[in-house]
Amino acid sequence: MKIIHFSDLHLGIESYGRINPDTGLPTRLEDFLSALDQVVDYALENKVDLVLFCGDAYKTREPTPTQQREFAKRINRLSSNGIPIFLLVGNHDLPNAIGRATTTEIFDTLAVRNVYVSNRPDVYRIPTRGGTIQIASLPWPRRSTLLTREESKNLNLDQLKERLEQALTRAIERNAAKLDSSLPAILAAHVWVADARVGSESLMSIGQEHRLLRSVIANPAFDYIALGHIHKHQVLSNSPPVVYAGSLSRVDFSDEEDEKGFYLVEIEPEGTTGKRQVSFDFHPVSGRRFLTINVAISEQDIDPTATVLEAIAQREDEVKDAIVRLNITLPAPLEGQLRDADIREALREASYPIVVREVQRETRLRLGDLAAEEITPLKALEKYLEQKQVSPERAKVLMEYGEKLIQGER
Repeated sequence: MKIIHFSDLHLGIESYGRINPDTGLPTRLEDFLSALDQVVDYALENKVDLVLFCGDAYKTREPTPTQQREFAKRINRLSSNGIPIFLLVGNHDLPNAIGRATTTEIFDTLAVRNVYVSNRPDVYRIPTRGGTIQIASLPWPRRSTLLTREESKNLNLDQLKERLEQALTRAIERNAAKLDSSLPAILAAHVWVADARVGSESLMSIGQEHRLLRSVIANPAFDYIALGHIHKHQVLSNSPPVVYAGSLSRVDFSDEEDEKGFYLVEIEPEGTTGKRQVSFDFHPVSGRRFLTINVAISEQDIDPTATVLEAIAQREDEVKDAIVRLNITLPAPLEGQLRDADIREALREASYPIVVREVQRETRLRLGDLAAEEITPLKALEKYLEQKQVSPERAKVLMEYGEKLIQGER
């Protein structure tokens, strides 16, 4: 049985892009759709048995009709060719109010053949060309589905997070108990596992998130644990396999060094060991690259623009079609010597160039011999009171109040 595991598509991210005049679509939307097309093409060419998507189809909870149309086109290519696809609901797929639909719920409503959508923990038995497989789902939770009002009443954030973690742990155990041991089983979860290495999702998350221990996720009742939510693809355990597929495309410069793609999971029937054999391999997809070029200009440089142009020329092959961030550090007296037009021309092959200047200015000396940029707030207050010749008794009281304010006390 061959299964594709991918996650975190985030259609709708349009930063670092423009409108394509030929299609009318944002270039970044086309980037993300191109990555999805590569997954669909691979599934069809290699006749996989199931495509498993572990959450976050869109960037926002209210995708545009165009984004929904383009996503549905790709889902239809799979379903109409007899390949089941399982769509797990992630945190970006959930509506911001009770009663509203999730972003992928329309497939369930229309009863689209071969498409399964999970927005609550459950076990799905899915017939495929390679046989029946069990998918135990753990979508991003709505608190109302896991905790009663009484359970969450009067809880602070830390207590609520703990209760959610306990509820998710129980959900995994309940699903594991429902499994038929004669059939292959996968746990599909959109969740943050505590020891995972994070990526660009850390910039897209708001507030405190619940996390599960790897020991909770790595339940031996499952042949493979397919994870979504963390954008770096990584293997947390090999027995059983606990795997983050990562995001399908690079989101920002925090993804610059990351390879993006999907996992092909193969589950073999039980052999002489009495246990199913599972293998999983990462398949990269081609996508828009991010590139950072750092240039430091010295005070003795007689032509800072030439130095910048040389640094760009050294990365010429990487600049083409990439989203490029050019960081220039230079002394203040040389700032006016940079020829912006020449630098823009050197970056003309980039998909989206960004030029950042960090101008080094002389450190201002204040408060005696201490540099204002280096002094602590409390020390600054002490020096200020000395300069104002405040009496020692009053200065002591003001310092105590100042310390409390700085520490955020009332």
